[in-house]
Formats: sequence, structure tokens, C-alpha cells
Amino acid sequence: MPTKASACGATKVLSGYKSRKKNHFCETQANILSFMLKSKPTIMKKWLIGSLVGALLVFVWQFLSWTVLHFHYSESKYTPTQDSILRNLSSNLKEGGVYMMPTVPPGSSMETEQEVRKKANGNPMAMVTYVTSFDNSMTMPMIRGYLINLFLVFSFIYIISRGSMPSGMRIFAAAIALGFFSWLWGPYMSHNWMQLPLEATHGNLIDDLVAWGLVGIWLGWWLNRK
Repeated sequence: MPTKASACGATKVLSGYKSRKKNHFCETQANILSFMLKSKPTIMKKWLIGSLVGALLVFVWQFLSWTVLHFHYSESKYTPTQDSILRNLSSNLKEGGVYMMPTVPPGSSMETEQEVRKKANGNPMAMVTYVTSFDNSMTMPMIRGYLINLFLVFSFIYIISRGSMPSGMRIFAAAIALGFFSWLWGPYMSHNWMQLPLEATHGNLIDDLVAWGLVGIWLGWWLNRK
């Protein structure tokens, strides 16, 4: 039968074991915290620089695509009768917005809508984006455009860096996939449902693939750089 002294000794041994275990746990936690405090600024610095440069690459490509390379001509075709068309629009449209012609007034019945669509079949239709007062200033659109690009590239980095950092090739492939997804979900959906001419989506397809491809090449190198 255990004596009181042996029980006391066992208690001291157990207490010492718990104390050493607790100290080891505290040291481990301290080491992890120290590593996080040291590495997090480095990681965030890489994310920030990667996002700033990536956003600049997208911005520069968009500028070249629209102004120098003219990949988006099919989205803004010229007509010599533009002045008379604009006068006609301004005399018939009282507020800015996107108009579809023909269509039915809000609240129309399904039967009325089907009748209008049946009557319109095989005839011309138009979708008009009408602005009552054009603003030629480019300052705010450029600032907003860069900030949007910055948010998108930063979000892309956040998504791909969950877990271990993927290889440069996988980052490039993910960026290309994102660009293609963007084109399918945006311009191509307009072609599919609203009969937007397919040629009017080509510029966006080139932009999505090239711009995000450049981002993928840059981030694939930068984020894996030691």
C-alpha cells in the first residue's frame, strides 16, 4: 500500500512534469508568435508590391489596348449620321440610362411581352446607352480604374496564397483562367442573352487574357522570389 511520503513524491514529479510541459508550450507559442511578427510584415510587403505592380501592368495594357492598338473599335463604331441620331435621341429620351428597343412598359403582362417579341422577330433592335451630359474628364476614371485593378490583383493574391504558395506556372495558369472567366461571365453573356455582336467582345477577350497573363507572369516570379 503506498505510503504518504511516496504519494507526496509522485505528486511532486507530476507537478514538475506539468510545469515543464507548460513552459515548453509557452516557449512554443512565443516562438510561433515571434515568427509571425517577423514574417508577416515581409509577406504583406510582397503582397503590397505585387499588387501595386500588377495593377500598373493591367492599367498600362488597358491604355494601350484602347488608345494605341485599337482592339475595341468594334465596341464604338462610327456612323456619319451620328449628329442627327443624337438630336433624335435627345428629343425623345428625357433621362439617361440604358434603353432596349423594342420592349414593353414596366408592369406589362407576359402575353403583351410575348406579342411584342413575336412582332419584333426578324426586325431591327437596338440597345442604347444614353448620357444626357457627356463628361470628357479622364482624371477620376483613371484613378478609379487603377484602384479597381489594385483591389482585383490584391484579391487574386489573397485567393491563390491560401495554404502554401503555388508555383509560378500555377499562378500564371490561375491568372489566365481568371481572365477567361471574366470574359465569359461579362461580355460573352451579353452576346449570349442580349445578342451583342461577338466581334464586340474580342477586345475584352484580348484584354482579359493578356492583362491577367502579364499579372500571372509577374506574380509567379515575385511571390516565389526568395
